[in-house]
Amino acid sequence: MLRILATSLIALLSASLAEAKVVQFPPTCKVQDIPTNATSLHVRICGSGPAVVLLHGYGETGDMWAPLAADLARDHTVIVPDLRGMGLSALPVGGYDKKTQGQDVAGVLDALKVGQIDLVTHDIGNMVGFAFAAEHRDQVKAFVLMDAPLPGVGPWDEILKNPLLWHFRFGGPDMERLVAGRERIYLDRFWNEFSADPAKFDEESRQHYAALYARPGAMHAGFEQFKAFDQDVKDDQAFLATGKLTMPVLAVGGDHSFGPMMAVVMRAAATNVKEGVVRDAGHWLMEEQPGQTVSMVRTFLDAQK
Repeated sequence: MLRILATSLIALLSASLAEAKVVQFPPTCKVQDIPTNATSLHVRICGSGPAVVLLHGYGETGDMWAPLAADLARDHTVIVPDLRGMGLSALPVGGYDKKTQGQDVAGVLDALKVGQIDLVTHDIGNMVGFAFAAEHRDQVKAFVLMDAPLPGVGPWDEILKNPLLWHFRFGGPDMERLVAGRERIYLDRFWNEFSADPAKFDEESRQHYAALYARPGAMHAGFEQFKAFDQDVKDDQAFLATGKLTMPVLAVGGDHSFGPMMAVVMRAAATNVKEGVVRDAGHWLMEEQPGQTVSMVRTFLDAQK
């Protein structure tokens, strides 16, 4: 009985924190849970005009994009899903390979009757976005990728040797038991070690995301994102066998993180690549340098009109 009561209290606390958005999306945005590809994604939709899709990565949710969404919504329809198994999206048993998740995005766009888009992604969102772009090349007008590699693309094997990336192989039932109830401790490691200045990833944001990742099944789903990398390598190499992407690409890295390496990665996958480096930033570009990052994305997308 005490165990049941404790579990209920934890669930209520997590729900309360998850509902308290750290950075608010514009009040005109609407939220929908959209069935797609045998799952359901929690999606924010803001503004009007040409469509732009923003895809987040691990350790965050679509909430990370609020400052960029506020800027782009002035003249775009901004579509911001939580990826499957993350945030407030459904947590299916499988399907965490990035090709399947790209098809999740395609289903959302079909449901919203959206055709061509610009695409902006970060971290694992890069991988999902690349899979979507590779399968829907005529639908993506311009593509911005931020601070994470693509499985099987360019210097992937060298990148894997970086000891900071041990979490790529961390997962399974025993690892889930280790982090159960300690989600904040596990996630702090990413927010601290991958930042140029850990203080830029503020306490409110840490509490917010830790509560979302403490939802039942959420850490399992997060580990599954990394477990799928071996399949992602095969899929990405099959995509590239049909030819590189040809839409304009902006490859952005933090100067304390991937930096110009992002452009090296993307030149192995695309023919029209521009390099962008955000100063005084690690991996968490939207938290560490939101002004620079929003300006860089806005300038690039405006130049494609």
